[in-house]
Amino acid sequence: MLLARIVGTVVATRKDPRLVSSKLLVVRPMDPRGKAEGNYLVAIDTVDAGVGETVLVVSGSSARMASGLKDCPVDAAIIGIVDTVDLNE
Repeated sequence: MLLARIVGTVVATRKDPRLVSSKLLVVRPMDPRGKAEGNYLVAIDTVDAGVGETVLVVSGSSARMASGLKDCPVDAAIIGIVDTVDLNE
């Protein structure tokens, strides 16, 4: 599971029929302090998130287990919107 920030959207007028009416978002993984790290990902939105929000992203087979995505060709899915991150260091 990754902590990430939504940084953009993807518009695909032609896509797999199983993805029709699904929102695709560009996310950038980040550390718990909010510092960007890693490469950008395109993830399918299952929680109605928006640009600028901090989210939880799963990838691989876990993404296909997200709500309504069984048998869909996805590799990353947004499964939660993060309200706060508290570190006890």
